[in-house]
Amino acid sequence: MARCDVVRVEDRLRELDDRLHGPPRLKADLLTEARHALQDAVETYQDGGLPAAEAERRAVAEFGDASRLAPAYQAELAAGSLRGLALRVLAVAGVLVVAGDLTWKGSSWSGGSVPPAGYGLLSASLNGLWTATALLAVAGLLLVAASARSAHPALPRLARLTGFGLTTALTVGVLSGGALYGWSIGLWTAALTWPPMIVGGLVTGAGFLWIGRAARSWLLAAR
Repeated sequence: MARCDVVRVEDRLRELDDRLHGPPRLKADLLTEARHALQDAVETYQDGGLPAAEAERRAVAEFGDASRLAPAYQAELAAGSLRGLALRVLAVAGVLVVAGDLTWKGSSWSGGSVPPAGYGLLSASLNGLWTATALLAVAGLLLVAASARSAHPALPRLARLTGFGLTTALTVGVLSGGALYGWSIGLWTAALTWPPMIVGGLVTGAGFLWIGRAARSWLLAAR
């Protein structure tokens, strides 16, 4: 296609790009699909005998205004963001629930002094909190899958509410986990030199950052 044709297509895509918010990779994939659809439409019109400029004009007009198309694309971005967040949460929650106690196993203080009641309560509630977070993640995945198969208007709204519940539970889980880790170090200074605690802290911190980025992407896509 001539340069003027490409500019017209790219202008329409740029308008759509400006209206969309979400994970950069998924957003780029959606815009690439739109670009291919526009280019195919232009080529089809040209094969039918239309001049390049007219083929371009008709393809862009048929594609539609960015303001009309953006909601559907944004809904797809939100669904993809929630799916990605839910999968990351399941991975991190599984590691925390299964391997969390391993950071203590064999430590010199594990059979020593009894921690305060508040510490015990926070420790006991943490597994339950991450289990609930994982269940919300599963619910989010199921709602995203159901929304892809059905056009029922309630499904996206339920997915959105589940996403907000998931991000809230994540925030509480991350803050509680950080508080427990810091409290542990305050109670047992030997924890600062205990390799499983050091490795556990690094792995947990990396996991929190990983899901934190996904949560931010979902919030941007769902706004």
